[in-house]
Amino acid sequence: MDLSLSYPLLDHHVVLFASLSIILLIFYNLKKSSPANLKLPPGKTGWPIIGESLEYALAGQSGNPEKFINDRMQKHSPYVFQTSLFGQKMAVFCGPAGNKFLFANDNKLVTNWYAHSIEKLLLPSCLCDSSLKLLSPIMHKTLSEFLKPKSMQSYVAIMDSMARQHVHEEWEPNNEVKVASLSKDYSFAVACQLFMSIDPKLVAKVAHLFGFVSDGLISVPINFPGTAFNRAIKASKIIFEELAAIIKQRKLELSEKNEESACKDVLTSLLLYTDENGKFMNDMQIATAILGLLVASHDTTSALMTLVVNHLAESPDIYNKVLKEQMEIMKSKRPNELLNREDIQKMKYSLCVANETMRLTPPSPGFFKEAITDFTYAGFNIPKGWKVLIYAHWTTYSTHKNPIYFPSPEKFDPSRFEGNGPAPNTFVPFGGGIRMCPGREYARVETLVYMHNLVTKFKWEKGVVSSGDALEFFSRSSLGVAFAIGFWV
Repeated sequence: MDLSLSYPLLDHHVVLFASLSIILLIFYNLKKSSPANLKLPPGKTGWPIIGESLEYALAGQSGNPEKFINDRMQKHSPYVFQTSLFGQKMAVFCGPAGNKFLFANDNKLVTNWYAHSIEKLLLPSCLCDSSLKLLSPIMHKTLSEFLKPKSMQSYVAIMDSMARQHVHEEWEPNNEVKVASLSKDYSFAVACQLFMSIDPKLVAKVAHLFGFVSDGLISVPINFPGTAFNRAIKASKIIFEELAAIIKQRKLELSEKNEESACKDVLTSLLLYTDENGKFMNDMQIATAILGLLVASHDTTSALMTLVVNHLAESPDIYNKVLKEQMEIMKSKRPNELLNREDIQKMKYSLCVANETMRLTPPSPGFFKEAITDFTYAGFNIPKGWKVLIYAHWTTYSTHKNPIYFPSPEKFDPSRFEGNGPAPNTFVPFGGGIRMCPGREYARVETLVYMHNLVTKFKWEKGVVSSGDALEFFSRSSLGVAFAIGFWV
């Protein structure tokens, strides 16, 4: 029998009763998940299922990303408000007090949480959904050890050597270059060398795929052909295959050498890591950890370096101050002598420029946390299981662009970071507390090395490309050779 013929035979009262039952069941579950006796943060949860995810994603792609949080702070509460993202009840903490509270209570009241869409991109199908949460503390410990100040001393020379080669090969011969693209190439090459001790040319064929994964992490998670999320899923599968081959080769090398003669990098550290039961990580767990690390280094630091170039083009007086500082350092060096840790410490004003860039555009996309117990903040109850949005682009703007903490917040003013700098918990591009990003010093040093190699060789002016797709910097080197440098936004 054709089932479509039976639909008209259904009594409309039955259909109405069934629909009302479903609606009542949904409201019952919502009420059950939020007991009436709790004073929840003010706010709205948006549309069923999708909540306010679309508004959240669009805010990140607009020229005014802080609008998502500012509108809700003004309408609901300047301390904490509720929303619904990725199908989850969410509490968004605002201001320095909110930052301080969450930083102090990480792993006490809240713990890491990853949306299913993020797990789908960063986890191979053979790993369970909880793997990212288990890998996070391992990676934090490994990176903290690998990127400690003593180790960073030896990385400065490597970064400088690679920057010199990069500028010589990719900038000087061309009349026009794309700053964002080349900054990604440089930061990715440095990450490959320092984290995995491999020539970036070995993974050059998949390097561009990391951009797809990064785009997918902040896209609407719709897995449909042609969408950013679908491209990201396809890209991550190819990357996992490439990483698996690299891991297999390194394990072979380790079996032929003793640990003392092995490469001292993050990949080797993860291969030698054992838990409290003496169990090693499997290859896919290590590939997942490396993928997350490379995605972060591919996108965040390169974005910072590109935006620094942009701000220096718009502010010739600031460029001249940076140039003066960097030329004094260069004049103190012997011919072809590489930068060292002491040189980096002399780049005080250049660091102010990098910090002011991060204030206006935080490099980290942020993280989600999950309440592991019921707790109270600012007079409101946060139920166990609720998700918390912490130091993302949108939440840092509640302090980074707040005129209370940064007068004339839209103005690019590196002098804000001179002297004692901003008030505590108002400038948080790398988070804070015990789980502050372990790569913060790495990002600062890499950016300062890149700045040194650019400003001592080029001076640029800003113009608009006719296509409207890019901003153009017309540059002249110290040798009098003209360049047009494209900054892609």
